[in-house]
Amino acid sequence: MKLNGSQILMETLVEQGVDVIFGYPGGAVLNIYDALYDYQDKIKHVLTAHEQGATHAADGYARVTGKAGVVIATSGPGATNLVTGIANAYMDSVPMVCITGNVSQELIGRDSFQEVYITGITLPITKHNIMVRDVNELADAVRKAFRIANSGRKGPVLIDIPKDVSAAIGEFTPREVLPLRPLPKAEDWEIEKIAQMIKEAQRPLIYFGGGVVFANAQEALYSLMKKCDIPACNTLMSTGQIEDDERLKLGMVGMHGSVVANMAVENCDLLLALGVRFSDRVALNAKRFARNARIVHVDIDTTELNKNVSVDLEVIADVRSTLESLLPMVEEKKHEEWLEAVKIWKEESKPCLATNDGLLHPYGIIDLLHEEFGKDTIWVTDVGQHQMWVGQRCRHINPRSFVTSGGLGTMGFGYGAAIGSKVAAPARPVLHITSDGSLHMNLNEACTAVSQKLPVITVIFNNEVLGMVRQWQRTFYHDRFMSVEPERQTNYVKLIEAFGGKGYICHNMEELKQAVKEAKQATGPVWIDCRISRDERVLPMIPSGGTVENMIIE
Repeated sequence: MKLNGSQILMETLVEQGVDVIFGYPGGAVLNIYDALYDYQDKIKHVLTAHEQGATHAADGYARVTGKAGVVIATSGPGATNLVTGIANAYMDSVPMVCITGNVSQELIGRDSFQEVYITGITLPITKHNIMVRDVNELADAVRKAFRIANSGRKGPVLIDIPKDVSAAIGEFTPREVLPLRPLPKAEDWEIEKIAQMIKEAQRPLIYFGGGVVFANAQEALYSLMKKCDIPACNTLMSTGQIEDDERLKLGMVGMHGSVVANMAVENCDLLLALGVRFSDRVALNAKRFARNARIVHVDIDTTELNKNVSVDLEVIADVRSTLESLLPMVEEKKHEEWLEAVKIWKEESKPCLATNDGLLHPYGIIDLLHEEFGKDTIWVTDVGQHQMWVGQRCRHINPRSFVTSGGLGTMGFGYGAAIGSKVAAPARPVLHITSDGSLHMNLNEACTAVSQKLPVITVIFNNEVLGMVRQWQRTFYHDRFMSVEPERQTNYVKLIEAFGGKGYICHNMEELKQAVKEAKQATGPVWIDCRISRDERVLPMIPSGGTVENMIIE
């Protein structure tokens, strides 16, 4: 059938199963938005306050649903406003299709109004990008984009469409959705080798990351832990992905990980690294990381193998299929002596929590939220101290229910991501955990939550400083505090009310309990301003380049 480029785009998006788009209109995408007018019964468009918020919303939507998030922006500043969100998705392996408009082809290269070379700008932070120059190539370009975004190690793809292409008439032929590229599988000998290494190990440990989440491998992972009596530690990206298990679950590992997790890495004789990349926030001293262990690394991306840490067995394979193949090959085994050592480390390192004075402390706030909200809750964080406190304290949640910026560490990620998460799962509670520093980055998206009638509950850990930077300046720069006390006078209650939401300010636990009780009944966004001390720190902490020997506990 004959359609214009914008109609072809809409037909292809519907063909790919897209039912939600986040975006912001502008001159170069007016043809696309005109076509979208006729597809409102099939595709919901969420208008955000800023294009960066749209990318974070598409990111959150993708993490919760497992589908590629879709975002649209106009040329020039609209396109460049996507860059941080694209980079965030790229670092965290989140599938996303970003559609930008551009000036007509006859204006390209002439420094035209709102012209930028967005494919060049985003080349290092996308799995693939393309400028479509022929309307008859548009549909296949979109199909290819979704296939690439969702295949293998997932990530963002950008499609740039000049305005003349979106207006041109072309031939559209509907097609079946292209199958994803087959996932690599472990060889039989590799499975046998891993099973043998587990059999021989006296102090085995599992270290798992975001790859377990994206592979939906949580059930197989926990089955292996129980069958072989192997404790496990996780990265920030895989917080809350397995059942609470006092014996086997060690919590987060790395710079702000638990003492027991880091001690287990230091003392294990076999480390099964599953869907991880040995980031510098985990392997702070790569040469000494798990130095007493044989290391098996299972990952879908060949570029991650032996990149940061040298391993003994590298397996290029999907984590879930590897674990499912491994389970029948391993023997049931107990590691009582090893788990007793783990138990002692855990007991000796229990934090001394000042939560019984009635005042607001980070762990006390998180514990209360756990009590008030069920396992169906989606937790979304911004970046900073609050993010680490949640990563440390967060108990079991369902898979795809912890949304955070891991690799890029994007302050301001949370509000957009919370909006996308709520759009993805409207029946589920969404908690947005943030700080006064992070919230100021993109608080304009409050208007989006209001206009979309999204009851996202934002809990602000408000210490009136840039907490993590201040903690570093206190610990390593001799209390030489510089540019970490903004002296802002923001009244969060009045601000969210000005946007059209509801706000509360809390100085103690009783006020927080009442605020949460009322927030749960709200039909729109709520902000809860929790006043905490600026001297609260994220501990334990291992300095960059350090090991457990350098761990700061108090």
